[in-house]
Amino acid sequence: MAAFEYTALDANGKTKKGILEGDSLRHVRQLMRDIGLTPMNVELTTSVEKEGQQGFVARAFGKLKPMEMVLFTRQLATLVSAGLPLEEAMSAVAQQTSRKRARKIFMAVRTRVVEGQTLTRAMAEHPGTFNELYRSTVGAGEQSGQLDNVLENLADYLEKQHESRRNVQSALYYPILLFIVAVIIVGGLMTYVVPTIVEVFSSTGEALPLVTVILITVSEFLRDWAWAVLIGLLLFLLLVRYSLSINAIRMAWHRVKLRLPTFGWFARSMNAARYANTLAILGSSGVPLVDGMNIASNVVNNLWIRRLLEQAYIHVSEGTSLNRALDTTKQFPPIFIHMIASGEMSGSLDKMLFKSAEYQQQELQRIIDTLVELFRPTMLLVMAGMVFFIMIAVLLPILSMTQLAI
Repeated sequence: MAAFEYTALDANGKTKKGILEGDSLRHVRQLMRDIGLTPMNVELTTSVEKEGQQGFVARAFGKLKPMEMVLFTRQLATLVSAGLPLEEAMSAVAQQTSRKRARKIFMAVRTRVVEGQTLTRAMAEHPGTFNELYRSTVGAGEQSGQLDNVLENLADYLEKQHESRRNVQSALYYPILLFIVAVIIVGGLMTYVVPTIVEVFSSTGEALPLVTVILITVSEFLRDWAWAVLIGLLLFLLLVRYSLSINAIRMAWHRVKLRLPTFGWFARSMNAARYANTLAILGSSGVPLVDGMNIASNVVNNLWIRRLLEQAYIHVSEGTSLNRALDTTKQFPPIFIHMIASGEMSGSLDKMLFKSAEYQQQELQRIIDTLVELFRPTMLLVMAGMVFFIMIAVLLPILSMTQLAI
């Protein structure tokens, strides 16, 4: 049976929306009448859920949240391990979901499973929701007959990724807010407060100190050309975004980032953690190492590292060990390479990949926490310095006029 999305009126004339399964539109309309609903609109769920046919707004704002994917994977793993048939488990998870779009996607996948397709192939119709890593892991679980265990491991992986991303975002909220407040305060002083005080100084006809002249010049510039600065900044950002959409420029920029102090280390560590975690979850799910490397390289967001990993994939497929292939890229920390070498020698590569990914993640979190803690007092000092500069520029002429009066 297929899944149909409907809009109907109940006995009280209220609009109801939901999803029903049936053999055809006529069958679904009859089912709705049997439960006291008057059909207004009924559409096949899969006909509206082809993600490649969605508009920009639907792709940008309709994408499932990471936590929704975690809950879906965890609940599906629990129901499958309890012995429920896959189609019943999918139906139960879809009904448990409160968000309309998520329910539609899950029911569309269930419909394909009921029609005889594998879960992996059904998910492939929604690549924006189920990426290659997700589908490959599920496919390995289906082939090995351990879908419940694979889904449980996948849920753990997705949850760790979500927690890591949320920790970084939470750590950056306060510094960003502090920076915005600093810009607003200084901008307000320079465009509204300082010009009023300047008028008083100008009426005296006395020579002003250099600091005051600089302040007046900056204030007048911001007051007259602030709109031009904002437009120029916006155009610059649009130009940068367009330039980075060109593969050659983007590749060059990603390569340059790796050479920058601090930022280069951060990019290497972050991508090493993501690569190791992905490769570990694929390996523990039964995906061959070579296939896992091919898939794991897609989660690396630095294009230059991704190109080097493609070369490492070729070396491993030709018989080179994983640690030597990754070492030739020169983009992974030495301890990372040594831990992988130890895992290959001991036959516990998946376990060492998990450990190395966890170590890199802990190092990243420690560095982020340190940088954030340093950024806060730095921003306070910058704000204090700017306010102090304005105060000195305002007070010096006042003191000068006071001495002349004496």
